[in-house]
Amino acid sequence: MKYQVDANGYYGKFGGAFIPEMLYPNVEELRMNYLSIIESPEFKKEFDYLLKNYVGRPTPLYFAKRLSEKHKAKIYLKREDLCHTGAHKINNTIGQILLAKRLGKQKIIAETGAGQHGVATATVCALMGMECIVYMGKLDMDRQRPNVERMRILGTKVIPATSGNMTLKDATNEAMRHWINHPTDTHYIIGSVVGPHPYPDMVAKFQSVISEEIKNQLIGEQGNPFPDYVIACVGGGSNAAGAYYHFLNDEHVNLVGVEAAGKGVDTNESAATTALGKIGILHGSKSLLMQTEDGQVIEPYSISAGLDYPGIGPLHSHLFDTGRVQFVSATDDEAMESGIALSRLEGIIPAIESAHAVAALAKLNLEQDDVVVVNLSGRGDKDLETYIRWGKY
Repeated sequence: MKYQVDANGYYGKFGGAFIPEMLYPNVEELRMNYLSIIESPEFKKEFDYLLKNYVGRPTPLYFAKRLSEKHKAKIYLKREDLCHTGAHKINNTIGQILLAKRLGKQKIIAETGAGQHGVATATVCALMGMECIVYMGKLDMDRQRPNVERMRILGTKVIPATSGNMTLKDATNEAMRHWINHPTDTHYIIGSVVGPHPYPDMVAKFQSVISEEIKNQLIGEQGNPFPDYVIACVGGGSNAAGAYYHFLNDEHVNLVGVEAAGKGVDTNESAATTALGKIGILHGSKSLLMQTEDGQVIEPYSISAGLDYPGIGPLHSHLFDTGRVQFVSATDDEAMESGIALSRLEGIIPAIESAHAVAALAKLNLEQDDVVVVNLSGRGDKDLETYIRWGKY
C-alpha cells in the first residue's frame, strides 16, 4: 500500500480534491461509487470482454533484437501502439464509459493533447451511442489534424481551446468549465492520472492491465515476471502508471520516467516537471507543477503534443518524492532521433511521446543481461507531419 492512494485521496503529500463547490456533487458521486462498480463481477466481465475483443488485448511483448544489440541489453517493447485507436488511452476510456453508463450519465466530455485520448473517447462514445464533446488546444488541433478528423468522423464535436498556449492545460481548463455548467447528466473522462481524487486512482487501475500483462508475458519469455527496468514517458502519466502498477512494491525493479526536456531544461522551453516544478495545485489536485514564484503556471513546451503539460499527477509526484521512480528527460532532438532509430532498426514508427521513452535507453547504465521493458504507448501515424517538419532523416 506504500504507493497506493489512501482513504483521503492522497499519495503521501500529493493528491486530494481541490475543486469548485459546484463540482463537489459530481466528484463525490464518483468517489462514493467507483470502487464498488469497477470491482463488481458484472463490470469486470464486460470490461475484460471489450479489452480482449474490441481493444485487442493482450498486446504483444516484443523482443527488439536489433535495438537490443545497439544498447547491449535485452530490450522488450510493450506494444500498446497495437491497441485499437493506436495507443494505451482506450484501456481507460473503455473503463470510464462503462462506469458512466452505470452512473446513469447520458453525455461525455473529455480533454486531449496529442488527440489519442480524444480519439479513444470518441471511439467508445460511438460504441455506446453517447453524445461526446472533446476540448483540444488550438495549437494541438493544428499539429494533430488527423486525430481531429478521426474524432469528427466518429461523431464527436471538437472544440478548440484558445487561451494560454492553446495546448493540453488549456483544453483541461475548458473541459472543467463545461462540467461545472453541466453537472448532472455529464461524465468527464479525464485521460491521465491527474485531476481530483478519485481520477488518478481510477485511471491507474484501468491502465494497470499493462503491467499485469508484462509480468505474465515475461514469465513466458524469461521464466521470471520481474524485469530489471520498466521505462515509460510521463506527461500526465497514465501509460507510465499502467506500466509501473504491478511493480511498485517490487523495489528490485527499476522504474524510469521520461519527461520532455523540449529545447533543454535550461531554456525556458521545456516540460520537465520534476526538474523544474514545485508543489502546487492544478486541475483539482496537489502535485508537482511548473510555476512562477507567485504561483502562476508556467507554459510548458515540447515537440510532443502529449507531453507538454505543466505538471505530473499526484501518483508520479509521490513516486518522484520517494525516489521510487528515476526521472530523466529527453530533448526534442533526442526523442526524434530515437523515434527514427526505432523505425530503422525494428520497422516500428513510434508516437513522439513513446520516442521519449526510447531515448532513455542511451541515458541508463545498462548491462548485457538486463531485461528492459519500454512501454511503447502509441504509434506514430498521428505524428507524421511533425516528423516531416523536423526533417532530419
